[in-house]
Amino acid sequence: MVIQIDFNSDEAIYIQLRNQIIIGIATSEIREGDALPSVRQLADHIGINMHTVNKAYTVLKQEGFIQLDRRKGAIIALNADKLQALGEMKKELKVLLAKAICNDISCEEVHDMIDEIFEEYD
Repeated sequence: MVIQIDFNSDEAIYIQLRNQIIIGIATSEIREGDALPSVRQLADHIGINMHTVNKAYTVLKQEGFIQLDRRKGAIIALNADKLQALGEMKKELKVLLAKAICNDISCEEVHDMIDEIFEEYD
């Protein structure tokens, strides 16, 4: 899996890293049981601070995407609570849909976009 960080983005680097790992799981680039690089290896490879990678891994662990093991490192281990995930998703979607409404984006356009994205993950 290739990680690409946009250093000019307003989005925090650890969030970019987290999001790319989640997308990697959704697209099956990385699968349950796969090991992620160590914090040091990934930080050196990307050219970012180790604490940034550590923060991304911590968030992924809290969200139920990885397990951290002192001997094995970060392992993809999906342990998502569907109801919790739906609640978090609803909260994030409320803001995204509010932005869509402010930009005069129709419900149909949003549905088409969602269908397109789901097709990318199949």
